[in-house]
Amino acid sequence: MASAAATMTTTHFAVRLREWALRCALYLLLWLVVTCLFAMFWALSDAIRARFVWPWEAYWRWSFVEWTTLALLGPVAFWSAARKPIEPPHRVPRFLLHLCASFAFASMAIVVGALIAMRTEPCCASFGDQLEQFSTKHGEAGFLVYWVLVMIRQATYLQREKSRRELQATRLEAQLAQSRLRVLKMQLHPHFLFNTLHAISTLIRDDAAAAEDMLLRLAELLRTYLEDDDRQEVALRRELELIELYLGIQRMRFKDRLTTRIDMAEDTADCAVPALILQPLVENAIQHGIGKHIGDDSIEIDCYREPATLCIDVRNRNGRLAEDAESRSGIGLSNSRQRLKELYGDAAQIRLDALQPRGVVCRLRLPYRSLAAPAARPRRRGQGSAP
Repeated sequence: MASAAATMTTTHFAVRLREWALRCALYLLLWLVVTCLFAMFWALSDAIRARFVWPWEAYWRWSFVEWTTLALLGPVAFWSAARKPIEPPHRVPRFLLHLCASFAFASMAIVVGALIAMRTEPCCASFGDQLEQFSTKHGEAGFLVYWVLVMIRQATYLQREKSRRELQATRLEAQLAQSRLRVLKMQLHPHFLFNTLHAISTLIRDDAAAAEDMLLRLAELLRTYLEDDDRQEVALRRELELIELYLGIQRMRFKDRLTTRIDMAEDTADCAVPALILQPLVENAIQHGIGKHIGDDSIEIDCYREPATLCIDVRNRNGRLAEDAESRSGIGLSNSRQRLKELYGDAAQIRLDALQPRGVVCRLRLPYRSLAAPAARPRRRGQGSAP
């Protein structure tokens, strides 16, 4: 572990060193380009004005002295802008601070430039003469360069602040969405548990063995729910395995009156679906079908793919949409709609349609997206009844 930490430290140091070397190289390249450009500008300006034209070396030497001075002092301006950025609520005081600093920067550039010129100029003029030359010809350049550097550093700072705030807002939004999803998901547990325990209670006196079997199935189902509690999305095959456990409980409750069928296309087995999204839909189909109407019923689940959409249809054959309109605002469908809105925005939807001559179908449409395939292959389940 110590060796790995040392390796990581060395790698981080090497990366930082390369970044620093690259910045220095770019800074030197910029200095060289600016020096050459200003030397050419001064030479062309004198030539156009028909003034006495000095040798090219003289123009390059003057430009070299001026921009070397500013290049040496440039990091001071960057440091000053980084330490005291012009931002609310200190805009005016910091602007005044930088205004004073710009005059100090220009004065320092004049002094340093005069000292360098004493060593580079062939005439060997005195420090006072060089100081006068830099004061009259190059003082404004130092002032302007300071503000250009401050503005560059200010723009970089503002861009970083914008990116940081956008990232922070995105993280807060994601955390808020996760919290909402956890709340919506946890609402399903007591709702489902209450209905299932109610179903078991109806069998305790009439068929103790069946009630015990239902309790065992319920324990297995709850254990699976708790294991997957932190996952917002699961593979469709996993969701159908949980639904089969739930349907097994309901088949035992209604005995021969209820049959079930689950049909899943092979190319949809690994599609991502919200965890527990089918359980309230199947529960609604049972509650508003065989739970309210006399006679037999069949719960059918068909999963298939359209080009970019995962389609899941949950049907009951013994319900009526007109009588079951209140289910649109029940906890099952309203909870599912809210979860889909949080996860997919407007890319997912749920709607109810009537079947002829009887029955209701709940159509669930989700964006098609695959998850990593689990080790076990899904089983295609056909019509079943309680064992």
